[in-house]
Amino acid sequence: MLSFSTIRRINDDLAIAGQVTSAQLKEVAIEGYHSVLNLRSPNEVGFPDTEQQEAELLGLHYSNVPVNPETLDCDLTLQVLRQINVLAKPILIHCSNAVVAAAIALIHVAVSQGLTVEQAFQQVESLGLLHRSYEGDRVKVRHKGVRS
Repeated sequence: MLSFSTIRRINDDLAIAGQVTSAQLKEVAIEGYHSVLNLRSPNEVGFPDTEQQEAELLGLHYSNVPVNPETLDCDLTLQVLRQINVLAKPILIHCSNAVVAAAIALIHVAVSQGLTVEQAFQQVESLGLLHRSYEGDRVKVRHKGVRS
């Protein structure tokens, strides 16, 4: 059973977490997950330098798509969504504190249910995970009218 204090199952294909430990990676592999999607930047303090190697030794597919919540936009979101679509499921998506991972997972679910990326952003914003701002609130989401 996954450590739900850190790892939260969203649906049959996705779970989210903040930064995971080596033990949690092992647990994810044992639980039948096939992939890890790390949304952290290699320049971030505390970036797990050995995570890819550890994940791959456990038989997990690994991808790192750095997402800076301060500059998250539709183009980057679409890049992450494309990566989710090609990775073997189920996938553990993680960032430093699970907030960006949660936002991305919810956007993925909404888009897979037929919403545009813009509509999905609105749903995520309504949950308080992202705040649209052009003046510099917590997280800026730039929209370019891109549809998924």
